[in-house]
Amino acid sequence: MLARALDARRKAQHFVLRESICRHDRGNDRLAGGQGTLASKAPVRTIGSYWPYSTTVFDYVRRSMPYIQPQTLSADEVYAVTAYLLNLNGIIGENDEMNAQTLPKVKMPNQSNFILMYPARGR
Repeated sequence: MLARALDARRKAQHFVLRESICRHDRGNDRLAGGQGTLASKAPVRTIGSYWPYSTTVFDYVRRSMPYIQPQTLSADEVYAVTAYLLNLNGIIGENDEMNAQTLPKVKMPNQSNFILMYPARGR
């Protein structure tokens, strides 16, 4: 199913309206920030510093939000919150659109630091 593309401002509105009831107004500390800390003694593993794939962010949002009523967001709202979180971490721009075609194309900052545990075998 294709969700209509929403700009980041509208995505932010969805996030603030649906999530700020139980979380900080600018996102949960564990979801934003942490860039440049992974090699430190106190790494902060967030979307922007650790998560390898944007589709994982989408799945997390789809399964766990809103906090008070998980799995009740529409597909458009899931794309909206995902885009807001990616924008909050500086991964996509404020006016970037997020939908089924653009989401898998997002390059996460730490993606290259993950390796396949079981690489595909040649047949």
